[in-house]
Amino acid sequence: MKKIIAGVDEVGRGSLIGPVFAAVVIFKKNISKKNIKDSKQLSKDKRNSLEKYIKKNSFWAIGSASLKEIEKLNILNASLLAMKRSIKKLKLKPSITLIDGNKLPDMTGYKLKSIIKGDQKIPEISAASIIAKVARDKHITKMSKKFTKYAWDKNLGYGTKEHLKAIKKFGITKHHRRTFNPIHNILSPN
Repeated sequence: MKKIIAGVDEVGRGSLIGPVFAAVVIFKKNISKKNIKDSKQLSKDKRNSLEKYIKKNSFWAIGSASLKEIEKLNILNASLLAMKRSIKKLKLKPSITLIDGNKLPDMTGYKLKSIIKGDQKIPEISAASIIAKVARDKHITKMSKKFTKYAWDKNLGYGTKEHLKAIKKFGITKHHRRTFNPIHNILSPN
């Protein structure tokens, strides 16, 4: 029997707002891996077109961990939880699940392996990074419609000069991660 390889990656760990997303991908046998790269190396348009192609030619699932979970568990554990949720949603059980980074979610009954810089080395992990990034970007862009002063549609909640300036001027929102610096420092300046 052929080995079923799944790749997993998360996005949004370094953002100052919102949930963290993870995706898992198992390629169907006829997929072309030629253009599949780490989502950070692709333009938005290229990511969006690849995301459609990957979804059509793969088994995939998305998981997330909420702002509350990030603040309760910390960002690393929340990322691992999002990964676990994505893996559990898969319709097909992988023989091995390759995970970007150096930590693994706590899962019994699954063979997991962490791979540092896996999103640059393993096409299945790169594909997962693309699906997770497109999903999270859409989610944050939708959130930005109610909070236009923060330009989340452009910075996706990351600590850009523009975003930090908006935080200083308008304060934080219910979507900001209060346990993250500089948000934490703004809330308790001592």
